[in-house]
Amino acid sequence: MDYISGEILTPNGFKTGYIGFEKQTIIEAGNTMPPKKPICKGLIVPTFINAHTHIGDSFIRDKNIDLPKNVEELVAPPNGLKHRLLKDASEKDIVNGMKQSIEVMINSGTSCFCDFRENGIQGINQLKNAVKNKSISEFILSRPANLEYNKEEVDILLSNSNGIGLSSISDWDYSELEKISKHTKKNNKIFAIHASERIREDIDMVLDLKADFLIHMVKASESDLTIVKENNIPIVLCPRSNSHFGLKPNLGLMKKIGVEILLGTDNAMLNSPNVLDELKFLNDTTDIYSLEQLLNMITFTPRKVLNLSLCILGPITPADFIVLDKNTLKTLYISRVK
Repeated sequence: MDYISGEILTPNGFKTGYIGFEKQTIIEAGNTMPPKKPICKGLIVPTFINAHTHIGDSFIRDKNIDLPKNVEELVAPPNGLKHRLLKDASEKDIVNGMKQSIEVMINSGTSCFCDFRENGIQGINQLKNAVKNKSISEFILSRPANLEYNKEEVDILLSNSNGIGLSSISDWDYSELEKISKHTKKNNKIFAIHASERIREDIDMVLDLKADFLIHMVKASESDLTIVKENNIPIVLCPRSNSHFGLKPNLGLMKKIGVEILLGTDNAMLNSPNVLDELKFLNDTTDIYSLEQLLNMITFTPRKVLNLSLCILGPITPADFIVLDKNTLKTLYISRVK
């Protein structure tokens, strides 16, 4: 049996201790010195959860295109540059791009990613093709192929995904959003939506859609964030993506109000889908959140929000963990259950 030791991340903070594991299973854990010399020492954390990706646009990275720094011009459906390129791209290019991003996530310690899947059932099938036989789990939030509600289409989407993930209320006829949200909730699936990314959007209209979580909320006011907190709705932040557009979430206000935060890498055409890089970006550019809080945003919190197993880092649980250097956050060791 092999051992690792150091500071173990728990929902209640770091605890000094060790973990013993073999055959892809944690056998023992303790708060003393390990019985024999550990193979690695450092910060011991669960494998990462990337709470917001768009890996369908991964292929655009290889096109050497000067991407617009305006949200609407680049990503807004149906005429943003991203959507035009997706429409013209071959199935092979899209799937190969996805596979590249999936490998990046696997190699950086991500065990699950939540992808906002464009292009209806075709988009779902593309992702399932790309992730087939890979040692990573996909959490698919699909969306209709067009900006409209069709009962038969949404039935198919919900039967083949974990729920629905939409752009924003600014892109849609609101009555169509209401129908999709109601349909999703009736089927007990996840409903999520981008909100107040480039402009402040009506928070009451957003909340009336009963979203399980929101993406961005960069332009949200204090009152917006307060009501989000009161309704226990988490927010997924993608600060590197925001930075591309000259945007910045109000982290100080979010922390003051106590909004629950997750991290995602957003569009793969803009940034690597390594969610640890997202954490490092925040850790390097702000001291608002502690390292412990940031690590929770990519480990325990997203597991809770996405209803994933929280039985981790304890005896007789899968040996899914990462050891990081305490000072540099360099990855020292990754253990993954295949």
